[in-house]
Amino acid sequence: MAMAASPGPAGVGGAGAMPGSGPSSFGFDSGLEIKTRSVEQTLLPLVSQITTLINHKDNTKKSDKTLQAIQRVGQAVNLAVGRFVKVGEAIANENWDLKEEITIACIEAKQAGETIAALTDVSAPNHPESGGQITIFTDKTGVIKAARLLLSSVTKVLLLADRVVIKQIITSRNKVLATMERLEKVNSFQEFVQIFSQFGNEMVEFAHLTGDRQNDLKDEKKKAKMAAARAVLEKCTMMLLTASKTCLRHPNCESAHKNKEGVFDRMKVALDKVIEIVTDCKPNGETAGAATSIFTGIKEFKMNIEALRENLYFQSKENLSATLEAVLERTEDFTDSAYTSHEHRERILDLSAHARAELQQLASVWLQAQSKRTKSIAEELELSILKISHGLNELKKELHSTATQLAADLLKYHADHVVLKALKLTGVEGNLEGLAECACKFSEQKEQLVETCRLLRHVSGTEPLEITCIHAEETFQVTGQQIISAAETLTLHPSSKIAKENLDVFCEAWESQISDMSTLLREINDVFEGRRGEKYGYLSLPKPMKNNANLKSLKPEKSDSEEKAKIAKLGLKLGLLTSDANCEIEKWENQENEIVRYGRNMSRTAYSLYLFTRGEGPLKTSQDLIHQLELKDDDKLMLLLEINKLIPLCHQLQTITKTPVQNQGLLKVDKCITKTRSMMAILVQLLSLCFKLLKKLQMENNRWVSVMNKDSVDGKT
Repeated sequence: MAMAASPGPAGVGGAGAMPGSGPSSFGFDSGLEIKTRSVEQTLLPLVSQITTLINHKDNTKKSDKTLQAIQRVGQAVNLAVGRFVKVGEAIANENWDLKEEITIACIEAKQAGETIAALTDVSAPNHPESGGQITIFTDKTGVIKAARLLLSSVTKVLLLADRVVIKQIITSRNKVLATMERLEKVNSFQEFVQIFSQFGNEMVEFAHLTGDRQNDLKDEKKKAKMAAARAVLEKCTMMLLTASKTCLRHPNCESAHKNKEGVFDRMKVALDKVIEIVTDCKPNGETAGAATSIFTGIKEFKMNIEALRENLYFQSKENLSATLEAVLERTEDFTDSAYTSHEHRERILDLSAHARAELQQLASVWLQAQSKRTKSIAEELELSILKISHGLNELKKELHSTATQLAADLLKYHADHVVLKALKLTGVEGNLEGLAECACKFSEQKEQLVETCRLLRHVSGTEPLEITCIHAEETFQVTGQQIISAAETLTLHPSSKIAKENLDVFCEAWESQISDMSTLLREINDVFEGRRGEKYGYLSLPKPMKNNANLKSLKPEKSDSEEKAKIAKLGLKLGLLTSDANCEIEKWENQENEIVRYGRNMSRTAYSLYLFTRGEGPLKTSQDLIHQLELKDDDKLMLLLEINKLIPLCHQLQTITKTPVQNQGLLKVDKCITKTRSMMAILVQLLSLCFKLLKKLQMENNRWVSVMNKDSVDGKT
């Protein structure tokens, strides 16, 4: 029920966060998130303790020690209920529309807890004694009734709290959408910067809420869908910034507007997808079997034929034939593909024909088994089941080999991103003819990747991996089109720095998705070969951080999910702050100004930290990150001379990077990112202030020059 951001940034805001943010802004540090987690944490011991009470044997005499133990359990239940009720009342006070319902449930829970405590109190006079031994209390029915009332009221509070969480997510989504509408219509760069800052705050809030929700989802398919939608939103936030800036710089450029509209459209779809998941509402027209993969179809078919061992009348021959035909029909995605080799195509067709023949044989034996219950017929039926199962396993192997081999070859061929680099070069050169040729090659590459993802989905083996394949397919399709429109804009405006930056951002997203596809392929192979030892990790989440084996001082980190979630949230906010810094830097006409150069360097360092929290970029280990933040003496001296406010932060950051830790690498990373975030927030303010002062100084200089020129003219006269 409670919730963590990409997936799980800590409180929104904090020291030096974007304007209007801070722990109190959204109440995450002491609000519903902690309260609902407290509810769940008190629920588990309650269930265990109540079960202990109900299951005790009441028909035998017990020692004083046993009776005292029962009394302690009853008291523990009552205390846990008391903590639960406090949490429930706090939630009720913050949500007036549900206050009455939650309050009633809390009163019921409190009464049930007190009843259980009273019934287990061995000091009460209504527990008879016999032969010096106190017997177990006889009112077990009362305990059972109280336990049922307690669990019922607890469940009611949890469901009501869940409604509050869903309402929060919907409200947060609506705020993001409203701000996006303002961003779409903005016409001035200054106004855009202000609105985008607000948008960043709202996106961090939304990431926090949805990340925590994702962590609490029990359905792995929903969890994967949520991860995919949140990955789109996170990456598109950066794209939205550069695409919008490009439109503002080149307002009459059609390709720039097309590029920007693509980002906004995709973000809106992702926002809607999140709401569908949290409210459990399917979009119009979606059917349960629409996305069934071949492997899933084969698994269902095999279960149906294996059920014949227990029940010969389980279903009809026609139903089995229809199920198999539906599976084999989907193999046409492989046989019709231009990228499937002739050998693979022939083998798939042969195995499909073999499966049909084996089903006919099974149907014949099955019919005989229904009329003749002999041992030989039963053995023949078993043999037919084994044969068709074996044939389908061979088909699975062939399909898996076809898809994964194609994917591996494609990833290897495009590893150096030759077409992408050529596309960038034609843009910088303003070569329209070259652009058309490169765009054609790139479109072909995009279609190959899209079709390969479609084939991989059929052989993925698990529902979460199926969702990830669909996400990859959509990402390649959409991002590929956006790269071409961004390249067209740069070609039309080859000297535009912002158009080049925009193309770079989309190209980085493409390269990141290629990298994710490589990870996805490895996951699919692991599942197929049965060697997947760890639970599936969603590709949109930060990757586990690995330390250098040669570093004896840093052992491999095994932190809980909340620590990683906190670092991921900090990283997301740091990424948004670098966007703010870059917006301020863009305002400066003299890009070689010392303040601008140092600001740009700090922004790049902060962005590399953001990429690190996503498992991307040049920093591969925690130690890499710490080395990155160890400022060189010259840089440190210049920074400290620039502004006194950075002095304590610089000292604290250096202390953190130089302090040895044992098995606490993630804690050190957390502190480093927090301090860097605070420095970036000051940098944004510093850049803005310096820009204003510079403009003021230039105006004074111009006025002084004007006066001097006037005096000179008057003197000559």
